[in-house]
Amino acid sequence: MLDRDQVHKVAHLARLELAIEEEEKFATQLSSILDYFEQLSELNTSNVEPTTRAIDLTNVTRVDQLQPYSDRETILEGAPERDADFFRVPKIINAD
Repeated sequence: MLDRDQVHKVAHLARLELAIEEEEKFATQLSSILDYFEQLSELNTSNVEPTTRAIDLTNVTRVDQLQPYSDRETILEGAPERDADFFRVPKIINAD
């Protein structure tokens, strides 16, 4: 079981200012959390595949469909700078 001094030390390392009552309260709470982890460590997990999530999660995506945009001038009007039918962008390649 954690005592108040251990909680005080951890709070100091985390740069937290806790009142004495809070240290006592957290000592009890953290001890019960550590007891629970001790119970979990008793489980046999040798045949359990490692996972990053408890449930399967997949993104819902759509297939991109390329199609030409007929109003090129509208797109170019939104450019901060342009050169005829092209976007003008700052040079990003060094001469070195």
